Amino acid sequence: MAHLQLDQARIDRARGSARRIAGRVFDEMDRSTTTTVERATLRLMGIDGVDENQVPLPNRVVDHLQEQGLLNRGAALAVAAAMNEQGWTAQQVAEAVAAGRLVLDGGRDDAAARDTADELAARSCEHIAAQRAQRAALIGNSGEAPQPWLYLIVATGNIYEDIKQARAAAEQGADIVAVIRSTGQSLLDYVPYGATTEGFGGTYATQENFRLMRAALDEVGAKVGRYIRLTNYCSGLCMPEIAAMGAIERLDMMLNDSMYGIIFRDINMQRTFIDQFFSRMINGYAGIIINTGEDNYLTTADAYDAAHTVLASQMINEQFAYLSGLVPEQMGLGHAFEINPELENGFLWELAHAQLVRQVFPEASLKYMPPTKHMTGNIFKGHVQDALFNMVSTVTRQNIHLLGMMTEAIHTPFIQDRFLAIQNARYVFGTMRDLHSEIEFKSGGLIEQRAQAVLAETEAMLAEIERIGLPSAIAQGMFAEIKRTATGGKGLDGVIAKAPDYYNPFPKRMLQGGARHG
Repeated sequence: MAHLQLDQARIDRARGSARRIAGRVFDEMDRSTTTTVERATLRLMGIDGVDENQVPLPNRVVDHLQEQGLLNRGAALAVAAAMNEQGWTAQQVAEAVAAGRLVLDGGRDDAAARDTADELAARSCEHIAAQRAQRAALIGNSGEAPQPWLYLIVATGNIYEDIKQARAAAEQGADIVAVIRSTGQSLLDYVPYGATTEGFGGTYATQENFRLMRAALDEVGAKVGRYIRLTNYCSGLCMPEIAAMGAIERLDMMLNDSMYGIIFRDINMQRTFIDQFFSRMINGYAGIIINTGEDNYLTTADAYDAAHTVLASQMINEQFAYLSGLVPEQMGLGHAFEINPELENGFLWELAHAQLVRQVFPEASLKYMPPTKHMTGNIFKGHVQDALFNMVSTVTRQNIHLLGMMTEAIHTPFIQDRFLAIQNARYVFGTMRDLHSEIEFKSGGLIEQRAQAVLAETEAMLAEIERIGLPSAIAQGMFAEIKRTATGGKGLDGVIAKAPDYYNPFPKRMLQGGARHG
């Protein structure tokens, strides 16, 4: 079987640095909560809907608690206390607050409020666990495709049109359908409500849209005889809320990275680190596979020169995921086939990078991205580039394979573009199905030397980050050649220091009962 000779001690040292880097960030960020963590908590407690101005009720309650100076104790306590005193549901409390009929004061019996919050959390977790069991049952009944799973996107802006395209994609052979979010949604500090039909460059992530697409994919999955996975984007200023919505509606994958929002959307560093922990905790409990965004580094930095930054970030993402309760099978660590095609031996370097990642993370559900940066609009050359990408994916046993489009750099893919992409991948995967077990890498050869060099650079980079701290590393532009500061970016005003008696009922329940424990 194809296998590179790598220095395991070097891998262990690099992973140790990553563990300490992530642990230090977690310890620092655990002292605070965020407005969107508290809104996600309220959603999990049963609060949904909007007021007469289309402002989401979770936003109205959290904004009210901020005005009252109570949010630092946790939204769950104040809402549960009001439920006890008024004899109302959480939804009724939220509606009264939004209508100006109720002022939350934190209540007078914290013990009773905690008990009520715990009861709501137990009920919510039971629903999410049932959704996780439903996924397993459907896979058991319908089966699933062999890996690499074929991943396709839909992005019409209209959820009903997305459903039509998703059905077609599944019938053509897609195993995963990702609904691209409307441009800029990651910068909205609220989640739109209801079914939407007017997105730009994608479709708004809403709970109703999740529900509609999940039902459609279940239906087409029964028709084609395999479970079709649904993906959306759990990132941006509402990362924890979207995770909650996805868990409630049985999404299967979520794009969820510890640093993507900081680097590529200029979202405040503190806000992102706190939100990613809570969102990943929900994903872990729901059995959702996260997809990380290291592939994006190679769109702003050179894929050959910056290969070690991808591996370093993957190692950090892995450790953040462990802290949130995810198991390796839920870690869709991202990387990409993005080396300049004009570079001599570029295919060898792509193969070296992909095999290196595979061996460093043998149990992870790796997400492999197609060429995009160097796609020129020449559809014939682009189809060849995608075929080479498909070859590397099957030889190195990737898990989640985002299909390359020959019309990349021209337009959003048409149905016929997706069909050709699926045919390309299925041909390569079929004709090379067992090639990985029939070949060996030359000991000391170019591929092995390249992998060893990238690993050595990764170890050195992580050692330096451990020395200076992750916030400083990001501020220096060590990832993607983009610099962000700890106090800059959007959303810092949504970071709140926790009071000594802060309470949230979900971490103790979800971290003890997630996928790691069944």
